[in-house]
Amino acid sequence: MGRPNFASEIGIDTPERRDALARIAGSIEQQSLEVIRVGFVDTNGIVRVRPIEARHFLQAAANGVPFTTALLAMDSGNFIVQNVFAADGGFGRASMGGAGDMLAMPDPSTFQILPWAERTGFILSDLYLKDGERCRLDPRRLMQDACTRLAEQGYIFIAGIEIEAHIFKVTDPKTALRDCTQPSTPPDVEAFRHGFQHLSDTAVDGLDGILTKLRRAIRAVGLPLRTLEVEWGPGQVEITLDPITGVAAADAAVLLRSTIKQTCQRLGLLATFMARPGLPNVFSCGWHLHQSLSTIVDETNCFASPDDVLSPTGRHYVGGLLRHARAGTAFTNPTINGYKRLNGTPLSPKRATWSVDNKGAMLRVMGGAGDPTVHIENRIGDPAANPYLYMASQILAGLDGITHHQLPGEPSPNPYEVSDAERLPTALSEAIDATAASPFFRFAFGDEYIDHFVALKRHEIGRYEAYVTDWEHKEYFELV
Repeated sequence: MGRPNFASEIGIDTPERRDALARIAGSIEQQSLEVIRVGFVDTNGIVRVRPIEARHFLQAAANGVPFTTALLAMDSGNFIVQNVFAADGGFGRASMGGAGDMLAMPDPSTFQILPWAERTGFILSDLYLKDGERCRLDPRRLMQDACTRLAEQGYIFIAGIEIEAHIFKVTDPKTALRDCTQPSTPPDVEAFRHGFQHLSDTAVDGLDGILTKLRRAIRAVGLPLRTLEVEWGPGQVEITLDPITGVAAADAAVLLRSTIKQTCQRLGLLATFMARPGLPNVFSCGWHLHQSLSTIVDETNCFASPDDVLSPTGRHYVGGLLRHARAGTAFTNPTINGYKRLNGTPLSPKRATWSVDNKGAMLRVMGGAGDPTVHIENRIGDPAANPYLYMASQILAGLDGITHHQLPGEPSPNPYEVSDAERLPTALSEAIDATAASPFFRFAFGDEYIDHFVALKRHEIGRYEAYVTDWEHKEYFELV
């Protein structure tokens, strides 16, 4: 499996890693695990895994687990967008040619036993190319690099995850072969109970059976669950986690989504993180990312101020987020459907604004003068966003604001009445154009990654624009 002693070849075979892997091997033996799902997260935020026999885990950790580079050439519908059999695979790199293999190197810090799957473990990995170079198209690398840049300035990123989803009963799984299209025909679903009773005790009790199972699964994989509660729409829930630092925050978001989807799948249910499902009477879902910085030296909140709503560092961070909001929206909202939420409800921000405890703004400051927990909440995020790209884009934009002392202006008391703030993109195509043209993100993420990301998304957009919708058919078929 993989390449013999590849971990040593690329310089990650440290005593600390060997000790951590030995502890995992001990857990595998004690728990009689049979399978370990070794995975990585692609550009679209999809977790790709290879289940290996547990007895081969240490070999896999030393040699790497091979995955075809073609996985990085797939858009959200798993359509390959380039000639992966070319000498460079369409990536511009000989080491990625011919749809050959790259190697996933498991990160011991991410290992978990999956309580819903029999005798099964799961671990996330970093991607390396066969020439030993770290894969430049690995989204987890971008998050790691962003946290490294923060550390060089003396900061640690702290994130609080607040994400919404829908959970439905499946009435028809649509597994007939005629429904096995690409993408497949979605299942028919129904709600557990009526919605529109936000946080009422009756609504909470009505979903208690499934929420209890989800709560236990989330805790069992080591995630610091804070709340799991009923939202507005039928079957809509919101999940929040305690604050988590650095790359571990994005890893947690990946594991959280997988935990919810797979636990529900085992129960004959469907959990979706689609922002605005095409179903009657459902509400849109968002991903509100709470964020702050602390100092490495003493872990003091860098946004806190004794006599102002935000410290100068906090204001400059906000300034950076606002300055790069349009180009960054492709990372916070990377799906076509996400813009149906941004533009389809008055509850979603439309402009790059900030406020103090006003949910109508893109950026909401929670806390105030003298509050040691003051932080920023970005309210525009899509629940389907790639966690590594979402968080890395925020870190780098905020750090740019700090570096250049970018001032955000005064907070808006009523964000919906602000007419001079920059408009957010109204469609994924507009957001992608802004990202492609952004000198900042080309410098921050690198031309290679931006070109790759833009190409995948433009292919996805092209498929959407070629599709004849029900609206068009009804509007024009008989009329003209």
